Amino acid sequence: MTLSLGLLPTTVVGSHPQPDWLIDRDRLETVPRVRIPEVWRVPPELLHEAQDDATVLAIGELERSGVDIVSDGEIRRESYSNHFSNALGGIDAQPGIVRIAVDGGVREIAVPCFSGPVTRRGPVEVSNAQFLVAHTDRITKMTLPGPFTMSRQAVSTHYEDRRDLALALADAVNEEIRDLFATGVDIVQLDEPWMERFPDEARRYGVEALMRALRGVDGTTALHMCFGYAAAVRSKPSRYHFLAELEDTPLHHISIEAAQPQLELASLAGVLPSKRLVVGVLDLADPRIEAPRTVAERIERALEVVAPERLMVGPDCGMKFLPRACALDKLSAMVEGAAIVRRRLNGG
Repeated sequence: MTLSLGLLPTTVVGSHPQPDWLIDRDRLETVPRVRIPEVWRVPPELLHEAQDDATVLAIGELERSGVDIVSDGEIRRESYSNHFSNALGGIDAQPGIVRIAVDGGVREIAVPCFSGPVTRRGPVEVSNAQFLVAHTDRITKMTLPGPFTMSRQAVSTHYEDRRDLALALADAVNEEIRDLFATGVDIVQLDEPWMERFPDEARRYGVEALMRALRGVDGTTALHMCFGYAAAVRSKPSRYHFLAELEDTPLHHISIEAAQPQLELASLAGVLPSKRLVVGVLDLADPRIEAPRTVAERIERALEVVAPERLMVGPDCGMKFLPRACALDKLSAMVEGAAIVRRRLNGG
């Protein structure tokens, strides 16, 4: 079932800034792959209630910005991926280590080690989806890490190769997606930034894992593809190397970033003709608030290659690392910029 959306709908990608009273931002300089409970400023016995309160605040801020499609802000997560991946069965008590290239250097990061078969021991984000649906009358979106990205953010002594691990993770993601739609949430988005980081491997088994994660799913699905958080990756390419491969998947929306990398929008011409494209129009590396006219100009440039009925408007990526006031003002400018273009298209 495809969700009915209007002209140039505005959406968030996923995360919203967590309050400073809830989380220690200094510990989020890197995006954690394993759980780091010490990041929370609230005692464990009060954490659930505090996260509920912060989620209500986030939903309220998203609503005040005027955004059409809201999320729960991923307030209860230390990162976009570690909350789900570390809730799965099969993980060893001792984490593994991976080395990744970041802005010309190499960083070692602790990651989950799957020493046994991947299992979904129970719902992970379902109660959070129920909370979101109960606290807003807007169109709702929940996000999950995609199986390919999780396979690149983990190691395994159980599976022979990353393909086998990715396919096992896809089964867990599929179960979660089905349960999320059962809550009444409108859109489920998978985050797969590592498909762009490793496009050759994504072609070999990433799409296969994605199709497995989506099999039998009845609901509006999206995929977010970015080059990495602006807070972590300053230098970004101006073209995508992995997009056209998603055309034959059952996904409905493909979310890409365009503002910070100054994407060559002409490269999108004719790409993904059956999908709606969420084009990022907010530069999250720049703390300055975009003027609505600037946002409108970015949307107009996207419309040169994407038909209005296929274009959606969003920030480049999740807004987790921005100050809360900055995130709210940027989203408000995005909504106003989209309204400017919408009025033109409607003859106003």
